[in-house]
Amino acid sequence: MPLHPFIQTMVDKAAALPPIQTVPLDRLRATDVARFTTGVPKVELPSVEQVNMPGPGGPMALRIYKPSADKNLPVVVFFHGSGFVLCSLDSHDLICRQLCKASGAIIVSVDYRLAPEHKFPAASDDCLAATRWVGDHASEFGGDGARIALAGDSAGGNLAAATALRVRDQGGPALRGQLLVYPVTDHPSAPKASYQECGEGFGLTDAAMRWFWDLYLADKADLTHPYASPLRADTLRGLPPAYVITAQYDVLRDEGELYAKRLTADGVDVRLERFTDMNHGFMFWVGVIAPATDMVMKSGAWLREKLA
Repeated sequence: MPLHPFIQTMVDKAAALPPIQTVPLDRLRATDVARFTTGVPKVELPSVEQVNMPGPGGPMALRIYKPSADKNLPVVVFFHGSGFVLCSLDSHDLICRQLCKASGAIIVSVDYRLAPEHKFPAASDDCLAATRWVGDHASEFGGDGARIALAGDSAGGNLAAATALRVRDQGGPALRGQLLVYPVTDHPSAPKASYQECGEGFGLTDAAMRWFWDLYLADKADLTHPYASPLRADTLRGLPPAYVITAQYDVLRDEGELYAKRLTADGVDVRLERFTDMNHGFMFWVGVIAPATDMVMKSGAWLREKLA
């Protein structure tokens, strides 16, 4: 199936711009919000508030989205994507609003530290700390600390998967699920077929992905660390149920699907779904194109089931 016409138009527009890895980071970051929110409908919610928690690197912002004023609501800790280097609470604000409405859960979006200013494992440390904080403080913002799931897109999917591993290995609140949207699960030193098939001409490129990794890791030895490359973990046993979403035209397609297969082989309850005419990042177009909206609605239904 060819690319969805809307996605093809977005890819064609992006092709006229300089490759992302050639643009200064400050310029890229200054355009994050406009790039990912223009034309996307905003869901109004009863409550959206921002709080600070003590993080491993200092105070860390969390944005809390509430679907209602009810108490003891389930909670989803959300980690935004964009290569461990870009994006923010604001770039993913509309996604979090949509996911909040679809899931009926409180969404806690985490403003973790970005590379290259903060190398691995800084972001992972922040995400683990935020998950533990939510477990300890959920009741203060209407949440149920016994019903927590993790979610993230792209690099945020990597951080969600790594946080699930770290909670299993190092302690934290019991987790009911992990929603991994086109996740980064492995360093491209072991490239998959999707890197060759989708490495150019579909948005996220092979070169950009390698650039992100170079900025994220301080030491190449870390590329095999399971909290950087979850696919390389010795075992995935004992992890919470997972819903893994991939896109046909995505360099990360194969590593996401391999991660789902490894989870299944290790006894984890897994749902894997590939969206066939989509590319990397299509979640941003929820409310604009039907496949993106469908994906968020399915994600919300899955979270409702796991957090019931």
